[in-house]
Amino acid sequence: MAYLLIVDDDTDFAGAVGSVLRSRGYEVAIETDAEKAVGRIQERRPDAVLLDVIFPENETAGFEVARSIRRNFGKLPVLLLTAVNQSFPLGFSTRDLDPTWLPAVEFIEKPVDFSLLCEKVAGILASAAK
Repeated sequence: MAYLLIVDDDTDFAGAVGSVLRSRGYEVAIETDAEKAVGRIQERRPDAVLLDVIFPENETAGFEVARSIRRNFGKLPVLLLTAVNQSFPLGFSTRDLDPTWLPAVEFIEKPVDFSLLCEKVAGILASAAK
């Protein structure tokens, strides 16, 4: 069973995502504080991280966490789940993902289509297993 870490300050959203993923057979943990995310990964390395971008204490914390994950844990897959385009209409998309600037493997906009989310998670885990 794959172990997933959701890092999002919105407890209701994180709980809903966690419930959906648990119903698909995944083990899920939730961290609501971006600053504690790397410590949680050090305690137990997940198979993938689902990461928000905007946190109350820092609007770009998710980008910083993604870079920290890459530096400290190599190619641990990161899936961004974010409403960054609703807050900052810059047209952020998967084309902005970059191994250095933003080392994530996928990007999904909130509100999240849970079927799409499950497909993306399964794909990320299958790719990581190769």
